[in-house]
Amino acid sequence: MAEKIKLDIISDVVCPWCTIGYKRLQKAISELGIEDKVEIEWQPFELNPQMPPEGENVIEHIANKYGSTLEQQRESQQRMVEAGEELGFTFDYFDEMRMANTREAHVLLDYARENGKQTELKMRFVTAFFSERKDVSDREVLAQELKAVGLNVEKGMARLDDDTAVYEVTSKEQYWQGLGVSSVPTFVFDKKSALTGAQPVHVFKEVLTEMLQEA
Repeated sequence: MAEKIKLDIISDVVCPWCTIGYKRLQKAISELGIEDKVEIEWQPFELNPQMPPEGENVIEHIANKYGSTLEQQRESQQRMVEAGEELGFTFDYFDEMRMANTREAHVLLDYARENGKQTELKMRFVTAFFSERKDVSDREVLAQELKAVGLNVEKGMARLDDDTAVYEVTSKEQYWQGLGVSSVPTFVFDKKSALTGAQPVHVFKEVLTEMLQEA
């Protein structure tokens, strides 16, 4: 029997292509029937570590950061909506949508990892942000999502004021960036090989099959 593939996924909870990439990966794993052969750990990456608490309007943010026109953004959003629909995920873009600071979400994902609920909480956060028009930097929202996946809300929220817990997240970010991760999503297989971007399902299948044959 092949051993498990350790898969580190470096991503942010407000990154649409990270969600699409993960959903495609999930489809590849499911179609290969290897759910029990893959162990996923989510690694932190903040697209906007300097984002102020009030956030920034998404349209303005993308225009300022990437120089994209409104028309280009609308086209890009439509592509994401369509890609999401194919994978059973809803991207609900709206004019008042705001980009959020995600550091506290990452601290809670670390807490969830220790309790075996990391992927569940990750998917709650991305669904809250992209599908439910929620602010994932709002502590009330974060507490609701902890509760939704059955985690201890009090213990989880206490982490947000724990300097060590916050330091661990920023250290992990620096570790992966030190290894050359500069864009997300990045999928690292057994710390041997990596894929970046929301690859098609067949690409994930090829890499997973190859990894299992080598194991």
